[in-house]
Amino acid sequence: MSNNKGYTLIELAVVVFLIGLMLTFAVPRVRDVLLEDDLKTAARQLTGAVKELRSEAVREQVDYIIRFDLDSGEYWRYSVDMTAEKKDELKKRSVRLPNGVEIADMYRVGSTKLAEGEAQMVLFKKGYVQPTVIHFLKDNKYLTVFITPFLAEVKVYDRYIDFDELKSS
Repeated sequence: MSNNKGYTLIELAVVVFLIGLMLTFAVPRVRDVLLEDDLKTAARQLTGAVKELRSEAVREQVDYIIRFDLDSGEYWRYSVDMTAEKKDELKKRSVRLPNGVEIADMYRVGSTKLAEGEAQMVLFKKGYVQPTVIHFLKDNKYLTVFITPFLAEVKVYDRYIDFDELKSS
């Protein structure tokens, strides 16, 4: 009488095959989530800044500006009544986008689409903002952030969408 405990070679091969099959489907999704996570982090940071500044503009009854350096991927905010020295100080403490994320371009209604240099978005003391579309880019993946003019809302899309397409939807 023998005591045979263990697994057969066929059982082990089936388990290894099933693990390989699951990894084949899971790894690309995990990779995409990791790449997009920085894009979504950038969108959350900007969304929070816009909402906070919009509330502050109404509460303080002063217009605020978010200034973007499209080349370095940084932005900072200030009120229109600040001194030049205070604005420079705030610029030195600017918010940097997560590693590898850049601002592909930015469009405000009434101006041209900018892909380099500096751009700004004004948040008015009455609670509205210039309609603005910002495209974040990382590893050939885009994220569109649409800042609506009157609602305290920022819409985020997982692809590149032009303003004209947003207007029609």
